[in-house]
Amino acid sequence: MKRRAAALLLSLLLVFQLSLPPARAAERVYFTAAGSYILPLSDNTMPFWSGGYVYIPSSIFTGKGREALGVSQVLDGGQEWMTLYSVRKSLTYNLSDNCALDNDGTAYYPGAIQRNGTIFVPASTVSRYFDLLYSVIEVEHGSMVWLRQPNYGVSDKLYASAAQYALNSVYADYARAKEEAGPEGGIPGGGGQPDSAPETQGGLEGKRIALCLQGGGDAAVLADALASYDSAAAFFFTPEEMEQQGSALRRLAAMGLSVGILADAGDRTRTVAEQLEAGNAALFRATCGKTRLAYIQGGGPQTLQEAEAAGFRCLRPEVDRSGHALRGASGAQELIQRLAGRRGNAAVWLGTGASATGLRAFLSSAREAGGKCVAYTEVGLG
Repeated sequence: MKRRAAALLLSLLLVFQLSLPPARAAERVYFTAAGSYILPLSDNTMPFWSGGYVYIPSSIFTGKGREALGVSQVLDGGQEWMTLYSVRKSLTYNLSDNCALDNDGTAYYPGAIQRNGTIFVPASTVSRYFDLLYSVIEVEHGSMVWLRQPNYGVSDKLYASAAQYALNSVYADYARAKEEAGPEGGIPGGGGQPDSAPETQGGLEGKRIALCLQGGGDAAVLADALASYDSAAAFFFTPEEMEQQGSALRRLAAMGLSVGILADAGDRTRTVAEQLEAGNAALFRATCGKTRLAYIQGGGPQTLQEAEAAGFRCLRPEVDRSGHALRGASGAQELIQRLAGRRGNAAVWLGTGASATGLRAFLSSAREAGGKCVAYTEVGLG
């Protein structure tokens, strides 16, 4: 029923916007969408990238956005903290700290960023905590950050197609306002740029990049792509995936690639320690070996400390790209740009979003840019 309602809303959106004139071309921008609602576009509230995360304005959780997502925002009068909450959960951002705290005091990183009087939060953290989905979709005039309920039932491609006329209208309003404001009216930070210089500066010369992927059915194919570029990566499997992917585990071990355990701190049926134990038991049955490499999703500092006290090396990725597809040249170039804007080496969490085609495109571009893809091991970047 909800899927049909979502499809109907998209159909109405498309039909209603057919008479809108196309927007005039100008600068590349980032749109924000919540469910079927496209937010107005302005430099003050435009999403941007920083540290490998895409940040969205917290104002998306007000008005129609709040209705579409089921998450609300409350801000204290002194703007020292801001809370996002649903019926059962809450996440409070102290604007002077780089983290958020949930109901139990567990910390989530990174924190909020305040810019031009607007509070921005990382889309990946908020979506994961409140059980939402988010995508960054390439559209005319730029990109769109789209948040929705998990049962929305419409693909990224279909949504982008149905929303295009609405996006043209929002963009036309934005371009018109920029023209009326004149050359002095622009506000730094528009167009989805991070806090300072564009991320395309600096290149990858001398940087070491540790790609970390979730295992599963594509692990062997991705491993072949890595081998063709003399590169390495780390593959993380849930205990269940390790039970099912014995042949892939043996192949990865033979190729010298890193294997880790993917645990879910939100699992109510098993503790993190139990998941790590089950993962190693399955790995031993498949390869006669064990691992001390782990990635604990949703785990706060205390959970990570407990796992590390038990001897595990916990992945703390500098760049989380699990919400973005790496399936072609465009996704590869976008990741290159994110990494080029960072200082030093970086561990990159790709999750299940990479295909062999996208991985090959990234490996080729990274090599041309002077970067080297290495394994993430029990002692860090290999």
